[in-house]
Amino acid sequence: MILSNKIRVLVVDDSAIVRKVLTDALSSEADIEVVGTAPDPYVARDKILALKPDVLTLDIEMPRMDGVTFLKKLMHHHPMPVIVISSLGVVSSRVALDALDAGAIDVLAKPGGPQSVGDLRLSLASKIRAAKAARLRPPGAPKAVIPAEPLVRRLPGQAFPASSVIAIGASTGGTEAIQKVLVEFPENAPGIVITQHIPAVFSRSFANRLNDLCAIRVREAQDGDKLEPGLALIAPGNFHMLLKRSAAGYNVEIKDGPLVCYQRPAVDVLFHSVALAAGANATGAILTGMGSDGAQGMLAMKKAGARTIAQDEASCVVFGMPKEAIRHGAVDRVLPLPAIAGAVLAEARR
Repeated sequence: MILSNKIRVLVVDDSAIVRKVLTDALSSEADIEVVGTAPDPYVARDKILALKPDVLTLDIEMPRMDGVTFLKKLMHHHPMPVIVISSLGVVSSRVALDALDAGAIDVLAKPGGPQSVGDLRLSLASKIRAAKAARLRPPGAPKAVIPAEPLVRRLPGQAFPASSVIAIGASTGGTEAIQKVLVEFPENAPGIVITQHIPAVFSRSFANRLNDLCAIRVREAQDGDKLEPGLALIAPGNFHMLLKRSAAGYNVEIKDGPLVCYQRPAVDVLFHSVALAAGANATGAILTGMGSDGAQGMLAMKKAGARTIAQDEASCVVFGMPKEAIRHGAVDRVLPLPAIAGAVLAEARR
């Protein structure tokens, strides 16, 4: 019988070095215990049954069986929280997004070696805690359904104000939640700025995937990009994104800087900038995620006259970020995920 209150973690990776780096990164965390490691999915299967871990970290490029195939089998037969650990390559990033579609809770860039432990410790431990608290998709439940056409009707003559801006922030579970919101937006939706906690390179693959699925254009933001109707700009991994306003309209600034709420990009950084640049012309939505990032920024938006919406607990993978925004008095409306796109668009027309 397992009596420990610690979060029990099984590390699955074909590289002995990476297994050691991940184990070392968690060794000083009082509430986390690495109960075992496995070099491939077949060994992992046996250790899951024997060790009963709470959370699995999973490489996606392994011999004998790739991580995504194993993940699909695992989520069908033995659902549990999984964090994908993937290399920083474009192909690997696309496969990591496939893993998120298959039920993984979050994705993390694979460390380069022992020197990476210091940079990795905070983010890995935070993601493991979020995974332990996450609401899993029920076995057999369908993943996000992508409609052939946006679900929001494009009402003729009901254009959005040229100055209207939509700002969205999310973390754990956010890639699927953002997708569900954006696929409903019509081509003439106001300009959209998005911060999702996601590693470098992965953010570009995420933006490209959304661009293929949505009626609006979606791309990873670059410094100086102009925000236009029908365009969503996603903060690049490992960089903050800020909204700026000039006589020519809105544009974004991409910058380095310290972590905010242990994050870069940070939702707070984006939301504070939206409050200053757009004020009452903005509509904000804070979606599923662990921690408090975005709460203070959304409060600044509300005080500046923006309309603010939070995802409700029942539809969140993790209710941390919306809960904190609500607790700070930053939220006008709390809605289930399927209602958020329509509500955001209705507010943006005002």
